[in-house]
Amino acid sequence: MFPFRTPLLPAAAVALSTVLGLTACSAGQTGGSGQVAPVGGHISLTYLQKQGDQEYFIGEAAGAKAKAQQLGVDLKVVDLGSDANKTVSEVQSAIAQKSNGLIVVVPDPAVGPQVVQTAKDAKVALLTSDDQICTNGTDPAACAKQNLVPRIGFSGEQMGTEVGKRAAEEFKKAGWTAADTRIISAWKQDVTVCGDRVKAAGEAFFDAAGQVKTLDVPTDNTPTGAQDKVAATITANPGVKHWVVWGCNDENVQGAVTALQNAGVSPADIDGVGLGAYLACKDWSAGQPSGMKAALFINGSDVGALAVQTMYDKLKNGKDFPAEAFAPTTMVDATTWQSAGVHCG
Repeated sequence: MFPFRTPLLPAAAVALSTVLGLTACSAGQTGGSGQVAPVGGHISLTYLQKQGDQEYFIGEAAGAKAKAQQLGVDLKVVDLGSDANKTVSEVQSAIAQKSNGLIVVVPDPAVGPQVVQTAKDAKVALLTSDDQICTNGTDPAACAKQNLVPRIGFSGEQMGTEVGKRAAEEFKKAGWTAADTRIISAWKQDVTVCGDRVKAAGEAFFDAAGQVKTLDVPTDNTPTGAQDKVAATITANPGVKHWVVWGCNDENVQGAVTALQNAGVSPADIDGVGLGAYLACKDWSAGQPSGMKAALFINGSDVGALAVQTMYDKLKNGKDFPAEAFAPTTMVDATTWQSAGVHCG
């Protein structure tokens, strides 16, 4: 669910030097937006999403719109695609159109400081969903917790742990050994939440099933990008009989599973555990054998609704943003995905 890194606008470097002066108090209480006044009348929000045509984000937008309608909030959803520069211009546009609050899923966390400064100058509330941004740095992984903009989404550590546990269950059930098995861990390596997920997956797997050699594969978090990178990894590692696959999202796992099956690896020799379930379910609905053995269902609709509710509570009732708030997750497979409510687009 994460895009290619896009070059920053030159102005971002200038904005960053200004943002360094933001205080931890303003970051934690207002999302790095300065002192935001309560809104007595009608509330107008803008939800700026990356990759708005992806199934997860389509669901997120739908959940946000439904919650906005329920609350009587005017909500505009903007698709940023994978363009980091567009993030800044659309934030400026939303402010010019008198949005009271901004909810942002950034294509690239490096634009974070510029987005924060722009919202702060306009005294507009800022909240992120899914991915983190930092008030005073371009890398959320190196950011002090008090300087992270409040976020609505999922716990990367919790999700990764569930993925690793299920992958270990499948590995042990199949009776494979570490000697002839390799793990493919695929993710976009400059996205903080991705790193949290795959790290936790590895720790949970090793705790449950013991050490297995892991091949870290950097990708752009798309199915085709993962497929290409994993295809090269397979070629570079001949003689492997069994493969365990996890990644930042369904796209990485689906791409890896496709590459393995295209290379002649039987679905029975692939232990893929997705994260999202929106691509995994397509394999399962077709009724064909698949290396995608399970997936953690993350419902974008829940995140969108929770983000709008959280922003509403801040603007209408003065309730401080939580540092993070998480939506629930459910592990599903070919036998349970439909009853769990997975929407397979």
